[in-house]
Amino acid sequence: MSGSSMVTNWNYPTAMRVGPGRISELPHLCREMGMATPMLVTDPGLAALPMLQGIVENCLVAGLPLTVFSGIKGNPTGTNVSDGVATFKAHGCDGVIALGGGSALDAGKAIALMVGQTQPIWAFEDVGDNYLKVNTQGMVPVIAVPTTAGTGSEVGRSSVITDEQARLKKIIFHPRMLPAIVLLDPELTLGLPAPITAATGMDALSHNLEAFCANNFHPMAEGIALEAMRLIHVYLPRAVADGNDLEARMQMLVASSMGATAFQRGLGAMHALAHPLGALFDKHHGLLNAILMPYVLAANRVAIEEPMSRLSRYLALPSAGYQGVLDWVLFLRRDLGIPHSLGEIGIDVAQSGRVGTMAAQDPSALGNPVAFDAGSYQRLFETACVGDLDGAGHISPI
Repeated sequence: MSGSSMVTNWNYPTAMRVGPGRISELPHLCREMGMATPMLVTDPGLAALPMLQGIVENCLVAGLPLTVFSGIKGNPTGTNVSDGVATFKAHGCDGVIALGGGSALDAGKAIALMVGQTQPIWAFEDVGDNYLKVNTQGMVPVIAVPTTAGTGSEVGRSSVITDEQARLKKIIFHPRMLPAIVLLDPELTLGLPAPITAATGMDALSHNLEAFCANNFHPMAEGIALEAMRLIHVYLPRAVADGNDLEARMQMLVASSMGATAFQRGLGAMHALAHPLGALFDKHHGLLNAILMPYVLAANRVAIEEPMSRLSRYLALPSAGYQGVLDWVLFLRRDLGIPHSLGEIGIDVAQSGRVGTMAAQDPSALGNPVAFDAGSYQRLFETACVGDLDGAGHISPI
């Protein structure tokens, strides 16, 4: 590695309150952040659950009234964010509690950014120095409370929001979007359905795996990603098999936060493809990453033999090296009930050219250890559609 390639900037996460039952501290933490009338941003499914009603009541008893906003899609849109901003202003709110999976966390952070801005949200897309356009005085604090173990958005400085007109997922970024406090309470994830546990857990694996293979200099991120993958190896099957396994739920929440910490090193082709597929087909992000995972490993093989060798040894896999890791991923997907191809979830190759172009332009592509052009991404997508793992291994880099 040359001296110039070791010149980089690092940023690491925030205050984290970790452990069962910590949700009871929410009123105190709101006051610690100066919030008197916070808005709780969540998704429609959670809004209807007794768990959420209990949180609202506990805050009310503590003298902290909550405004609940739950108008969020699985892939949150610019309209969802603007609706949230309107609700925030209408109720005189002064901070955001983002509670839920990645969609609620991303939407909550974006709403907290946008309540004090005069420019549209797309002005702050993570391109160049767009973040410098943000009026930071208009931002409000965020307390993030994940209820799934997948995206790690609770420790991220960005939100993925769908531009409905352009049919594109865009990354909205500002350093101060990082939540001020994170509550990791595994009791909030108990009973999460097995398919959602599996898909979100595989999302956490994709973050750590891509960060571990990314092409940027960040040994701290590598170390975090490696240990997180060990946690996922041990605890994800347990969490899927028994939704009330508190230890497995706790460890998966931690591994999820670790993944979003580690991917400061970069992501790669899994996310470069999953982002356009989510925008075009409105499918679950974690499930897309889970299906794409072995195809991207195969396409990247020429560049990842060494990290895969380290990973296989650290996980004590039955077989060493790249093949051992690929076998583990394929077995894990089968064990968790993840489909083998995109075709099995209703995605076909009709828009393969468009997908290839969008993937090549996605910011995540910059971290991939192999440089692919639009044509290569198109072929990679097509192999994942039909389940052609051998074909993915013969895709040429630029």
